[in-house]
Amino acid sequence: MADAVLHPVGYVESTLNDPGEAPRQGDEGAPDCDLVLDPAYAAAVDGLTAGAQVIVLTWLDRAARDVLAVHPRGDVTRPATGVFATRSPHRPNPIGLHVVTLLSIEGTRLRVRDLEALNGTPVLDIKPVLGSVDQR
Repeated sequence: MADAVLHPVGYVESTLNDPGEAPRQGDEGAPDCDLVLDPAYAAAVDGLTAGAQVIVLTWLDRAARDVLAVHPRGDVTRPATGVFATRSPHRPNPIGLHVVTLLSIEGTRLRVRDLEALNGTPVLDIKPVLGSVDQR
């Protein structure tokens, strides 16, 4: 298999700095935060609107990449489960998948709700939520 090369389009600017303080999912108390995109991607923001839901793909740069099984939600009373069957950040390719709501857009700074990523997390891509596909 060939290696994939990814180039972040920006980063997360958040008050979340410690993985132990971050909620496990964005809708479990994540603070509003910003996606700060490289100005080179300004044209890519065209068409996004405040109030819309989007999928943010991140590179969970502080996650372990050698983990193949975890106890779901860190609960050791639950049996170990393969990471592909969980939302654990620790996995061979720690790509984060986040459904967020756009609160405001100012140039290449996008204010979002429900993003549990840590401050400085690289943003790989942003995609619109397609109701008939993404909400099944």
